[in-house]
Amino acid sequence: MDSELPDIYCPFPQRTNPHVGHVRGHLATWVRQTGLVHRESAMNRFEQADFGAFVGMVYPTADPEHLDLVADWFVWLFLVDDQLDDGHLGRSPELVRAVVDRMRAVVDGTAPAPLPGEELPAAVIALMDLWERTTPNAAPHWRTRFAWHLVTYLTTATTWEAGNRAEGVVPSEETYIAKRRHTGAIHVCMDLIEIVARIEAPESLHNDPRFITALEAACNHVCWANDVYSFEKEQVLGEIHNLVHLVRHHRGLGEQQALDHVAERLALETERFLTAEDELLELYPELIGLLVPYLEGMRSWMRGNLDWSRLTPRYNPADVGQYEEPEQYLEETVLGIAPDHAEAAPGTAEVPRQACAAEAPRQG
Repeated sequence: MDSELPDIYCPFPQRTNPHVGHVRGHLATWVRQTGLVHRESAMNRFEQADFGAFVGMVYPTADPEHLDLVADWFVWLFLVDDQLDDGHLGRSPELVRAVVDRMRAVVDGTAPAPLPGEELPAAVIALMDLWERTTPNAAPHWRTRFAWHLVTYLTTATTWEAGNRAEGVVPSEETYIAKRRHTGAIHVCMDLIEIVARIEAPESLHNDPRFITALEAACNHVCWANDVYSFEKEQVLGEIHNLVHLVRHHRGLGEQQALDHVAERLALETERFLTAEDELLELYPELIGLLVPYLEGMRSWMRGNLDWSRLTPRYNPADVGQYEEPEQYLEETVLGIAPDHAEAAPGTAEVPRQACAAEAPRQG
């Protein structure tokens, strides 16, 4: 990649959580206990990504217990996402339907007890643990919203994205931007701000247009910045779901022009957030005790996501070749579907990676 990554406007201070060392050790144990990571090659890549540092940057005020919890959610989301983005499963909607139905049942509280000798996918086992630790003390309206965001992430990633890949569909910029906040699971992560900060935002605030604007702008910033930093990786994989890729495709821009265009749009989202933030604080002085930590949580997400993206080997141009062989780091036990089954799925069309890449160079 001859282009240069543009500067991304984000006028918020860099922060990190003092408990990062603790959470790294916790994560190494948790992913083995749940079966999410066990092969040496997969563990090496997992450790290099340093999700402990990432979660410390985006939740800098979390206590050790809550930092462990959100770190586990992070890892679960990233590892499920890798299965769908980097492997054959992301092109086989029918194959992943059963495991997604099982995950939805965990969230709905309708999951049947495992049959004797039944081996559940590691992602389902881990989700059962996460759900049990996250929801017992949460307000009913928070739990309902969180469940909706989680299930929407799963269904959008496994039907809309996978369907596009299977059928060779390149979405419009407008459609992609609306779907991206779901496929990136960023609403799930923003919901967790309330758990970490020990606040309970009323539904009236979540329905306020200024709050909706601030949250949408923060979510867009995180997702689009990820698209900028993961662009080269996703070109290698032939991924179409990336805003830089879609800008190139639909506007006929060169690579550097597309990157700069997305950076300019990111700056506008930052300004949109700041305006909405000022309006909220002025309009709701009686809610200042929960508005300030909520908005600070959004700021930390925008800043921390940028800081981690600049450091992690996941998006390092020198290491991008690692993604040419995803079978080296994808664990088939995560979703419980072997690669050979994915390749032989009936009724699903396999889109050659390079053919996708030629149409319009996607996210990480």
